[in-house]
Amino acid sequence: MSKRINYMKAAPDSVKGLIAVHGYLAQSGLDGNLVDLVYLRVSQINNCAYCIDMHSQDLVKHGVPFEKLILTPAWREAGDVFTAREQAALAWAESLANVAQTGVPDEDYAAASAEFNEKELSDLSVAIALMSAFNRLGVAFRNTPAAASKLARAAA
Repeated sequence: MSKRINYMKAAPDSVKGLIAVHGYLAQSGLDGNLVDLVYLRVSQINNCAYCIDMHSQDLVKHGVPFEKLILTPAWREAGDVFTAREQAALAWAESLANVAQTGVPDEDYAAASAEFNEKELSDLSVAIALMSAFNRLGVAFRNTPAAASKLARAAA
């Protein structure tokens, strides 16, 4: 698969709002590792290799154990690897990222709102929506993950 276009170069004004939202979320008060973990899970759901690579690398840089990243898709079966707050965030991320299938049931909302106050849950929901938007751009335009380029160079 080859890259199609660089949407940030082709239409930089079109993504300014998304970048502004990303900046807001970085200072929103939500734990940065929690947000990156949610970004990772949403990107896994949406099969965005570019974003999976980027957020995995960010989490590793911030000291999150590699083993935790590997278990993220199976977080429900991972026991105490994920905190109750992380589990609530991941469950909420899955419900929202799969909105067409889930309809975001009341039980999912109740579980998320038990761990997050209204502002936090609003910010977390915006983070999920933001990553879903970036994933769609990454998949549509075939953004190449940094790891793929690195591995290709190593194999040559």
